[in-house]
Amino acid sequence: MSKMVFAFPLVAFIGSVAFSNARCENSHYPANRPPLSQKKFVALPLGSVKPQGWLKEQLTIQANGLTGHLDEFWPSLSKSAWNGGDGEAWERGPYYLDGLVPLAYLSEDERLLEKIKPWIEWILSSQQPNGWFGPPQNKDRWPLAVAMKVLTQYHEATNDPRVIPLLKNYFKYLSDNPPDWPDGEWRGVRAMENVVSAYWLYNRTGDPDILKVAESIQKNSFNWISYFLDFPYTTEVMKKGIRPGHPSHVVNIAMAIKHPGVWYQQSQDERDKQAVYDGIGSLDKHHGQVTGRFGGDEHLSGRRPTQGTELCGVVEYMFSLENLIEVLGDVALADRLELLAYNANPGTCTPDYWAHQYDQQANQVLCTVAKRDWSTNGDSSNIYGLEPNYGCCTSNMHQGWPKFVSHMWMATHDNGLAAVAYGPNEVKARVADGVEVTITEETEYPFDGSVEFAISLPQPTAFPLYLRIPAWADGTSIRSGDETIRPGGGTFAVLKRTWKSGDAVKLDLPMKLRTETRYNNSVSVLRGPLYFSLKIGERYEKLKSYHDTLPAADWAIHPTTPWNYGLILDRENPQEFISTVRGKIGKTPFAQETAPVILKVKGRAIPNWKLVNNSAGDPPISPVKSDEPITDLEMIPYGCTRLRITEFPVIEPSSAGQEGTSASRK
Repeated sequence: MSKMVFAFPLVAFIGSVAFSNARCENSHYPANRPPLSQKKFVALPLGSVKPQGWLKEQLTIQANGLTGHLDEFWPSLSKSAWNGGDGEAWERGPYYLDGLVPLAYLSEDERLLEKIKPWIEWILSSQQPNGWFGPPQNKDRWPLAVAMKVLTQYHEATNDPRVIPLLKNYFKYLSDNPPDWPDGEWRGVRAMENVVSAYWLYNRTGDPDILKVAESIQKNSFNWISYFLDFPYTTEVMKKGIRPGHPSHVVNIAMAIKHPGVWYQQSQDERDKQAVYDGIGSLDKHHGQVTGRFGGDEHLSGRRPTQGTELCGVVEYMFSLENLIEVLGDVALADRLELLAYNANPGTCTPDYWAHQYDQQANQVLCTVAKRDWSTNGDSSNIYGLEPNYGCCTSNMHQGWPKFVSHMWMATHDNGLAAVAYGPNEVKARVADGVEVTITEETEYPFDGSVEFAISLPQPTAFPLYLRIPAWADGTSIRSGDETIRPGGGTFAVLKRTWKSGDAVKLDLPMKLRTETRYNNSVSVLRGPLYFSLKIGERYEKLKSYHDTLPAADWAIHPTTPWNYGLILDRENPQEFISTVRGKIGKTPFAQETAPVILKVKGRAIPNWKLVNNSAGDPPISPVKSDEPITDLEMIPYGCTRLRITEFPVIEPSSAGQEGTSASRK
């Protein structure tokens, strides 16, 4: 067997990929053309990465749920002007396709592939002589930005020759017409979404006028770079006594966090890159929630664990991170992507993907139509249903899972591959001088830390394989044949060798329990990329049905077991107080009743911790004294819960009792 050589990249902000100063470009996939600075990675075309194992089951659930049927009965789509109808002509059609198109090609579901055809055909035939496209009744540029994201994905999967001319003609329209990106309109605060597609198109055509359009958009739209460098909202927006608006809107911010990083490719100004990190840091500090999200029940709403985050904000934040990982190559961004993908994304939908919330809460003990302390949202915002509060999430929720899968691997500029996020999948891509490699990733991650890569090649080939080591994964080992290395957390480990068919790599990521201090000195418990929440009994109450045969409905969920517990544990040594039980991953991976991992811990009830305005009150400031009996509790992955406590008070040691001491647990 040929000798392995292991090289570790330099580390910048926890961990990022570093290449030499000489311009180095991937030979097989469209990298950045000059004068754009080179991205650290190159996203693979849609369809290069396919889900396997439990992840394939999850996408099948989505295909059989709302995503695969929504356009059959929901008027916003069944009559959509984006498919030749006389109905909604703004963002909902493109939003839906932005998830349906990648899902169809990743799942290879013939029914879905047939479903997208009339939509795509109508859009491709809609272009006017001046370059405008889409429904003629729409005069707003914003939904066209979403439609371009749809078309770029479709082109990657099909190479349809009609896509690039349509996009070129639209960018000529933008060049020929004055800037129209007002700060007070969606198309203005989201204008840089157009630049994502602009760079995609420039890298395939080399047309310099596209970069001129990108520069015009950046100069004439909302200044997100200054916004993130001098963050204006250091408390809940409603407490500032000012009227909320576009700059405080959670989805705008989730989209915009990538905009300085996207523009950095053209500006090459370090200030722009810094704006990304300053922005994420400010959002975490002032509005950070568990699962890597930030509080925004429509508008920025602080760190209290009963403040919500809109589902659109979750999936758009995921897409922003996927873009930023490609540009910056940062392990920390990929770590956060997994937190969102494996916690917030499934936790705000029912396990069968037939209902979703508008707002999810970290401490969510009652999902009913009732008044809550949202910034501006309505009383139905945290029920699980078809269109709670507002329909944007109903159309936009679908991109989360498929885009995550398609970004799990990326190409590198030394003609190798990088595993950016983990989960069961198979990637087929060109490496070295054009040899196609297939790497099958077998794992039960994120429920288990063992990841095995099986390599298949037509002939022995030398190429580098990059494996992301999460910041939490100190003690990781990588083994191939009789060689083992132990890279540090927060880096990319690079395996450089000549690979042959049948070679295998075993990655072991330690799933050590760890804690995070949260609001009012409360505690959250993590294992790997998963947050764990109290398992609460759930009683579903059907509020409304939307179809005679399809299970589309609105649901209230009521607790059937107590939720107001404090935990008995030591924050620094949670493993001394918590035992872990592994089970099988069921056909419905995020169902409560078949949770693949259970944490067993002890706690005491806190009688004066009660409902306030139909949500759990703020957790009492820890440590908390309680004389209630010690109770055995179970915690399960956040994504397996609809009702949950995720930020727990900690019982003070003097009232923990003998049963809760570390000595008694050994």
